[in-house]
Amino acid sequence: MILIADSGATKIDWRIIDDAGKIKQASTPGFSPYFADLRNLVQDVAQSVIPEIPKGKQVREVYFYGTGCIGDNVPSVQNALATLLPEASIFVDNDLLAAARALCGHEAGIACILGTGSNSCLYDGEKVVRNIPALGFALGDEGSGAYLGKTLLADFLRGGCPAIISERLQKRFDPTVEETLRRVYREESPSQYLAGFARFIQQNIHDPYLHQMVYHAFNAFFEKSILQYEGHSQLKVHFTGAVAFYFSNILRQVANDKGIVVQHILENPIAGLTLFHQQKSVG
Repeated sequence: MILIADSGATKIDWRIIDDAGKIKQASTPGFSPYFADLRNLVQDVAQSVIPEIPKGKQVREVYFYGTGCIGDNVPSVQNALATLLPEASIFVDNDLLAAARALCGHEAGIACILGTGSNSCLYDGEKVVRNIPALGFALGDEGSGAYLGKTLLADFLRGGCPAIISERLQKRFDPTVEETLRRVYREESPSQYLAGFARFIQQNIHDPYLHQMVYHAFNAFFEKSILQYEGHSQLKVHFTGAVAFYFSNILRQVANDKGIVVQHILENPIAGLTLFHQQKSVG
């Protein structure tokens, strides 16, 4: 039995594949080893994932792909999961490899994430061979939900939004300088808070100001990330993440303006990851 996890800042999607190929699914709250306590991850898995494993069955492999799962965070997450699944072989890697495997399979390409945060990588069909650092919402994450939310809030709080957008934002969220600074600088998961405004942007995307905001955010992502990879004009470029999915028309418009053809755009990579590991298991 195989357990697969795609972990983001908002939620973790889980798939349980038994030896006959039957698939069960579960979900738990989002997790980042930079901001969240590993004990919360263990508790969530124990409550929502372990009960989905049939009694008497043993998980032999765990593939946990997550944002922030690099460096010293990898053994920390492995050890946390091992407390619940001591007999399993536990593989932990970052969400970039998840995106690459889900989007590209065994073909070379450029895999990109546009969700709460943003990231990208050059993939040779087996492994990630180059990554332009995303640098997080404070220094980078261009094109992400957090980047869009940060841009919108900054404009609103400084009086730079069109009147109609300011009125709608005020009515729905009533954001203040004090609350925004507290949520961003003092509380956990600031990226998730900022990305929460992306839905408002999507619902009002026909406003020229917001359309232009998203266009410029994606343009910055292409400039800072995709165009930095050697062979970007020849390789297939793919995206996963809610921001890429729900703003796909603008994303393809930016790509077209730069002479790049975008192939796959998936809301999340879990289905592709499941297929990848099913094929790998059979192979």
